[in-house]
Amino acid sequence: MSIHFGTDGWRAVIADTFTFENVRLVSQAVANWVNKQHNGQNAPEMVVGYDTRFLSDRFAMETARVLAANGIIVWLTRTDCPTPSISYNVKDKNAVAGVVITASHNPPRYNGFKVKSGYGGSATAEECDKIEAELALIQASGNKINEMPYDEALAQEKIRRFDPSWVYYQHLTDLVNVDKISEGELTIVADAMWGAGRGAFTSILSRTRCHVTGIRDVLNPGFGGIHPEPMMKYLNELVATVQRLQAHVGLATDGDADRIGAIDAQGNFIDPHHIFALTLRHLVENKGLRGDVVKTVSTTLMIDALCQKYDLKLHETPVG
Repeated sequence: MSIHFGTDGWRAVIADTFTFENVRLVSQAVANWVNKQHNGQNAPEMVVGYDTRFLSDRFAMETARVLAANGIIVWLTRTDCPTPSISYNVKDKNAVAGVVITASHNPPRYNGFKVKSGYGGSATAEECDKIEAELALIQASGNKINEMPYDEALAQEKIRRFDPSWVYYQHLTDLVNVDKISEGELTIVADAMWGAGRGAFTSILSRTRCHVTGIRDVLNPGFGGIHPEPMMKYLNELVATVQRLQAHVGLATDGDADRIGAIDAQGNFIDPHHIFALTLRHLVENKGLRGDVVKTVSTTLMIDALCQKYDLKLHETPVG
């Protein structure tokens, strides 16, 4: 059976290739990779989270069981959460790596296995190659997997349930002038697109004078029959709600809340590329920040133009 990591982990169709057996195989490969690179005296620690897709919570529990059986302390989220919150908690907890069970913006029939490196971002191509090599060794030896009963791992605190969101939201309020946003007394529509971003903007802005209305923010593994991707063709409900409430802005996040799109007060779609460009412009012109800029090769050339205008050094990375 062929399991390969792409630009941001392994994705496959649920019940076809993305099965409990294969998730346990990949988890064992990750555990072997982590243990081979870990040289500390204490047990290595990992963070595991998941999105709102069908069985994501169960796949995450299986991942945690295998990791725990291999001597790894697992911080397992209590509920679905944004992928960026897992990245932040990997750093905040000084963990060696993280896993997110998600297929991001892909159709509902897919699920996936994202690996986060110790720096919080996606595992590098070299790291993914090492995990795939470990997977090949496991398959060649008869698919031997170490497993530990969930309740036993929980009782021994080898699996520790936690809420990853609040510490991440606090970090965001350290980066963003929430008081300035509060002064605007904005009416905001937050569209979770049935994904893991549900409740995020409401929580982040809960202490402000903004009024946040959430839509498509309940658990729906079928994503209402759409792809959870913030593209105009999937945002008709957000446009309608913005216009009905005469809101200042509508914000949409994808299935695991690491992509964003927006609708302005007139109902116009603002794609992520324009959002990135506007953000860079704001950081330089309004915040007075200077520094190198990093973008993926798929990001808009508007960033290149702005870097040239502001005399900023630009770095390009592969997708993912």
